[in-house]
Amino acid sequence: MDDRVSSPPHLAISGVLAQLRGYLASASLPDDGRLPPERELADVLGVTRAEVRKGLSVLESEGQIWRHVGKGTFLGARPPQLVDISDLSQRSNPLQVMKARIALEPELARLAAVNGTAADLATLADIAVACREAETWREYEAFDSRFHHQIAEAAHNPILLALLETLNAVRRAVTWGRARPSHSRPPADHHSFADHDRIVDALSHREPATAADAMRRHLQNVEDRLVGRLG
Repeated sequence: MDDRVSSPPHLAISGVLAQLRGYLASASLPDDGRLPPERELADVLGVTRAEVRKGLSVLESEGQIWRHVGKGTFLGARPPQLVDISDLSQRSNPLQVMKARIALEPELARLAAVNGTAADLATLADIAVACREAETWREYEAFDSRFHHQIAEAAHNPILLALLETLNAVRRAVTWGRARPSHSRPPADHHSFADHDRIVDALSHREPATAADAMRRHLQNVEDRLVGRLG
């Protein structure tokens, strides 16, 4: 039982907040930012556990700390939650997916022109050839997905790569309308072939702005054809 005498509520919370802020500014916390348990904090600060809890609640509302039931209290803003792909796909449509791709993938192409290794770009060129040689639409679409993923890998930014993978998961779950016929293949003059070639050429010549523009034009071509199919 805690026998400390509490101050008037408004004075107590103000004083505890000041003490907590001072503690957080100077304490040596573990790498994950986890704070000591409330009872330990109360002993360190010389206040009641109830006062510590109230102070922590204020700091949490300010975004200074976050709490995970069963794990503890941590310094900093609450980390983002994992994306619920099923829920997100149900609230999205193909045009929204395309807008997201247009926002993200040109930057990946720009970074790939700067950071991509010779091996990265050689693999990309091989995938572009495989797209042209695909025997069915399904095979082409698999290689096309690999083409875009390879560019993201060549960018060598794991955060942006994770965003693209999340976007691709949503793209696979969204209903895109009439499926491609499984018995046919893309025509020899399919627009994406030339688009892919322009992207590969810009990357191989290490031209970031040109690569980003080529990717943007490619995705806008895809979007234009999608609008025509949905219209």
